[in-house]
Amino acid sequence: MSIQSERSSLEILYSISRELAASLDLHTVLERVLSLSTSNIGAERASLVVLDEKGNPIDAAIISNGELTPTTIEQMQDVITSGLAGWVIRNKKSALLNNTANDERWLFRPNSNSNITSGKSALCIPVMVHEKLVGVLTIVHTQIDFFTEEHVALQKAITEIAGVAIRNAELYKDVQNAHLRYYDLFEENIDPILITDLHGKILEANQEASRETGDEISALQQLTIADLHPLAAEKIGVNFENIPERGSIIYESSLKKNGHEILPVEVHVSQIIIADGTYLQWIFRDIQEQKKIEQLRDDLSAMLYHDLRSPLANIISSLDIMGTLLPDSPSESLKSVFNVAKRSTERMQRMIDGLLDINRLESGQQITNKQLTDFKTLVNGAIEVVQSAAKNKEITIRQQIDPDVPAVSVDAEMIRRVIINLLENAIKFSPDQSTIQIGSKKDQGFIVFWVDDRGNGIPDKFKEEIFEKFIRLKQNYPVKGLGLGLAFCKLAVQAHGGTIWVENIPQGGSRFVFSLPLSH
Repeated sequence: MSIQSERSSLEILYSISRELAASLDLHTVLERVLSLSTSNIGAERASLVVLDEKGNPIDAAIISNGELTPTTIEQMQDVITSGLAGWVIRNKKSALLNNTANDERWLFRPNSNSNITSGKSALCIPVMVHEKLVGVLTIVHTQIDFFTEEHVALQKAITEIAGVAIRNAELYKDVQNAHLRYYDLFEENIDPILITDLHGKILEANQEASRETGDEISALQQLTIADLHPLAAEKIGVNFENIPERGSIIYESSLKKNGHEILPVEVHVSQIIIADGTYLQWIFRDIQEQKKIEQLRDDLSAMLYHDLRSPLANIISSLDIMGTLLPDSPSESLKSVFNVAKRSTERMQRMIDGLLDINRLESGQQITNKQLTDFKTLVNGAIEVVQSAAKNKEITIRQQIDPDVPAVSVDAEMIRRVIINLLENAIKFSPDQSTIQIGSKKDQGFIVFWVDDRGNGIPDKFKEEIFEKFIRLKQNYPVKGLGLGLAFCKLAVQAHGGTIWVENIPQGGSRFVFSLPLSH
């Protein structure tokens, strides 16, 4: 290559690099690459087609007799599927045809201006980025033996630059589309959304945020996120350091509306990336109706169990009187009926007491009637209560109670009902003629008690949820109920300074476990 030719090639490459640096629009990039790569060679026509990951054309520039011409999808598809360009795409190799009339890879076009039997020169080069095909460049000249090795080397260098430029333009387009999609979702979302910096300064808000807070967006941009709602510092951190790079933190709070009115909301906060910067996105879900429903449900529950106490007390008194009036040796049938009525009223009494305890413990009241109690006595008393239900299903209850466990300071009746609830659940969910295993042990200042059932086990995603009020597993669990038993157990155990959890056991079934601090 002569010094003049080398200088000319370097000037072309420099011009292409400079021109491509001026734009990130894909079609503009294609037109500039094609125009500069065919300048001063008198090409009859040329094309630069961009392909997607599946090899389909997504954009192109075509020059015919020195003029850029509009392109259609059909034209682009024709270029890449037939003739020389198709061969280059399939083989990912460059092709130099000194005389198209002598090469079977060349496809003569019926509408060509020149004689279909006359030869031409053609050069076709794949555009590669990191060994991935992103396009194909084709240049045709009317003169045979026109293209030299210098032309090939220059066009390969051009396609390398073009590949990077095409990739950058595609990435830029993807980013722009992502921003447009986010903006559409941002503005059209039915929830208030605010964007803050990592210090909580509000930078942007959607129209719903403006409507819900009663402030103009410009006014919101003068505030911090803490000005709009009480932050859950224990979850997100004092300086938002607990907010993860992926995922979000959810908590309940109250959004200030018109400066004074309070709207109960569920807050979703997460990190987002915008233009290479990290920001915080705050979404506020209106839970006003949900709170109203919860309050109605709580009021209804309170009304029911308060109104049930009086008639139930009368039934219990009547049964006590009936017990004294029974003959010394009642018939088995009479004794059985009386015992059923007695057990049923006792169960109702436990349920109502549990409901009252839930209401009391949720309001923050402390347990005041703790007494030192032998734990084994509590367990035996609970087993005695559920023995009839176990007998009806021919279920055996086996114990592994540590005889050396010291006394515990508890509300004996409350913890007894916790054990009864766990045993009743185990009986409900275990098949007939199975065995329930219970046990306890001392463990680092705590007494740990467990109940093993032989049911279907608890899916991992429900292991915390089942201890919430009104939650019942419906799938594969046909047993009916209000979903308050385990909620009472959790509140009662936590009020005593303990914890409660569930785990699945290898042989099948679930193990419900709770711990209580030992007395000192």
